[in-house]
Amino acid sequence: MSNTKEKIMNAAEVLFAEQGFSETSMRLITSVAQVNLAAVNYHFGSKKDLIQAVIDRYFIRFSGRVHIAFTDLEDNESVEMTEILEALLIPVIELDETNTDSAANFMRLLGRAYTESQGHLKVFLSEKYGYLLSQFTRLVHKANPDLDNNEVFWRLHFMLGTMVFAMAGHQALKDIAEADLNETVDTQRMIDYLIPFLTGSMQSQTSMEIN
Repeated sequence: MSNTKEKIMNAAEVLFAEQGFSETSMRLITSVAQVNLAAVNYHFGSKKDLIQAVIDRYFIRFSGRVHIAFTDLEDNESVEMTEILEALLIPVIELDETNTDSAANFMRLLGRAYTESQGHLKVFLSEKYGYLLSQFTRLVHKANPDLDNNEVFWRLHFMLGTMVFAMAGHQALKDIAEADLNETVDTQRMIDYLIPFLTGSMQSQTSMEIN
C-alpha cells in the first residue's frame, strides 16, 4: 500500500469511528491526512469506496481465522456458545497487537455501520463476508437447539450489540473497573468476563416461558 493511501485510510478510520460516516466530510479527511482531494479520488474514487476500504482492511486481517475456526466447529457433533464466542472474539482482540486501538476502532466502525444509513456498506459486507454471519448463525442454532428462529434472531442481535458496546468502549470499562473496583484488567481479562455473560443470554428462559 502506498504511503499516501495508508495516510488517507488511517485518518478516515479514526474520523469515521469518532464522528460517524455521514458527519465526516472529505475535506476533514484530507485535512487530517494532509493530502488533497485529488489523491483521495485517485486511490478510492468516492467516499463510499473509502468507507468500504476502511472496514475491509479490518476484515481482511481476521476473517480467514474466524472462518477456519467456525468451519472446525461446524464439523463437531456438538458445540458450546463459549467456543463460538472465543472463535469470534479472540481474533478481534488480537488486532490490538499491531495497534492498541484497533479492536475498539473496529467495533466502533461496526456499530456505525449497523446504526447509520449506509446501505452500500451493508450490501458490501453482506456480499463479501455474509458467509461469516451465516456460519455464526448456524452455530448459534446448533448450540441452542431449543430456541426457535425468532428467539435466535433477537438474542443474536442483542448479543452482537452488547459485544460491540463492550469492545468499542473497553478502555473506558477498564478505567471504571480500576477506579471503582481497584481492579486492573487487560482486554483478555475483560473478554473472560464478557463471554459468560453473552453465553448466559442465550441460555436463559425463552420469551414464551417468561410470558
